Amino acid sequence: GRMLKRFLLVILTISLFCLSTVSPVSAQTYLFNTDREEVVVTVNEDGTVTVSYLYVFRNDPSADPMEYVDVGVPTNAYSLSNVSADLDGVPVSSIEESPYVQPGVAIGLGSRAIPPGQTGTLRVTITGIRDMLYVTNKVEDVSVPYASFQFSPNSFGSEFVLGTTDVTVTLVLPPGMNPEDPRWFTPQSWPGDDTPQSGIDEQGRVFYRWQSNSANVATQYIFGAAFPQSIVPNAALVTEPVFTSNQLENLCPMLFCVGMVGFIVLMMWAAIVGSRKRQLQYLPPKIAVEGNGIKRGLTAVEAAILMETPMEKILSMILFAVVKKGAAEVTSRDPLRIKSLSAPTGVEVRSYEAEFIGAMVTEDGQTRRKMLQTMMIGLVKEVSEKMRGFSRRETVEYYRDIMAKAWEQVEAADTPEVKMQRFDDNMDWTMLDRRFEDRSRDVFGRGPVYVPMWWGRYDPVYRGSTGPSIPTGPTQVGQAPGKSSLPSLPGADFAASMAGGVQAFSSNVVGNITNFTSDITNKTNPVPKTTSSGRSSGGGGGGRSCACACACAGCACACAGGGR
Repeated sequence: GRMLKRFLLVILTISLFCLSTVSPVSAQTYLFNTDREEVVVTVNEDGTVTVSYLYVFRNDPSADPMEYVDVGVPTNAYSLSNVSADLDGVPVSSIEESPYVQPGVAIGLGSRAIPPGQTGTLRVTITGIRDMLYVTNKVEDVSVPYASFQFSPNSFGSEFVLGTTDVTVTLVLPPGMNPEDPRWFTPQSWPGDDTPQSGIDEQGRVFYRWQSNSANVATQYIFGAAFPQSIVPNAALVTEPVFTSNQLENLCPMLFCVGMVGFIVLMMWAAIVGSRKRQLQYLPPKIAVEGNGIKRGLTAVEAAILMETPMEKILSMILFAVVKKGAAEVTSRDPLRIKSLSAPTGVEVRSYEAEFIGAMVTEDGQTRRKMLQTMMIGLVKEVSEKMRGFSRRETVEYYRDIMAKAWEQVEAADTPEVKMQRFDDNMDWTMLDRRFEDRSRDVFGRGPVYVPMWWGRYDPVYRGSTGPSIPTGPTQVGQAPGKSSLPSLPGADFAASMAGGVQAFSSNVVGNITNFTSDITNKTNPVPKTTSSGRSSGGGGGGRSCACACACAGCACACAGGGR
């Protein structure tokens, strides 16, 4: 008896548990696409949990009307009176316990059933769910007790589902924490980035968000988080594991799925990969919440922020902008140094450009680096605010199209003079291209290049070779022989000089560009923390068969669905 109990305790700490069930095949013909699914799991201050779903269903033309949708609930500790739903904004009155999903609810659409070939947006909200938070002592590098939970979104039988789904899952934690306090667990089976976007909402709640366009609603995905126990009542925490005979019966085959060593190695690998992926994710998560329409009127630099272009590229774009405007002049290329000029009347110097000049004329390297970071943080926040209510995806596509057309104009030019004129006119947009340096070499690498009139303010060597007659104000375009006394440059030298402007920032201005970017990211998109194990003690739930594998002994999974 004692050995068996000890054996079971060891097993429970390394096994994958199932807490729910799948629905059987219905007699009716159900076949549908789910174009979009948004799931928000909110842990409330009282320790209860609110789960909300948004589904955009597209019923197949060959199927019967969608009369019911079955939605699994993470635990049995909920009330039907706390379940609400609406279809296309019209409340649904028929909400019952599901005969197919235990625990779960059946949403009856009645006369508003989704006809074959038609679409419908269903929202389901379940409040006051209890027994989802578990005591855990498996969170690393902390000195206070933590609570944890794991959640698997409702899923539908694969026989009912067509295509892939744009799925977004958001975990919202209770208020009263610093951003570095909570932890997230590496999601299981998730086709998107393991590392979530993170931030703090208007109520001061830390949230984690995962999104993928290649997910589907027939696969079980598992997400989880942990946070200090002190911010929720002790009575809300489950401390004793309770298992049904079916759950214990399913433990044995599950043990062969994953081993402890493999699990730890996988978590370490995921942490390393996630960290590398996140280096450029300096935009706050709220900017990824899709609005409607395109945000026009962004500058090329602001568009580069939206596209999360590498920081050294953005800094070089600002450098070229202020030099072209006649607001600054490069005094040294290696190390890169500039001096401030009085911009000509009528030329607008944007606030971030003025901050850039102020930083770059600062002698102390550490102070200069801090000032550039402050400028970039302000720029990220400004772009985030401008994008409020607009679609990031559509806006990024819009500016990528501008970039592509800019290059097309340059490449279509039939003479070197016209080519440089078009490049000069569109240089800020062509620099959005991640292949800007290579493409510049391809376009200008052969033959002579008639440099633009502002080139002397960028290249001190060139400026010295042409004497003091180089104008200090901005000029319009590159000039052909006979229209200017400026000599030409070999195309390879011109392209190399353009590329050198980008490289200068990572080599002798900001130092380690990864650290420079990370310091900005920590302010604009705080790094979410994870724990290496994701295990917690406790248990709960029930179900007739194993449809959900939760990587903890105390997870709450809404594992099944129907669309019956």
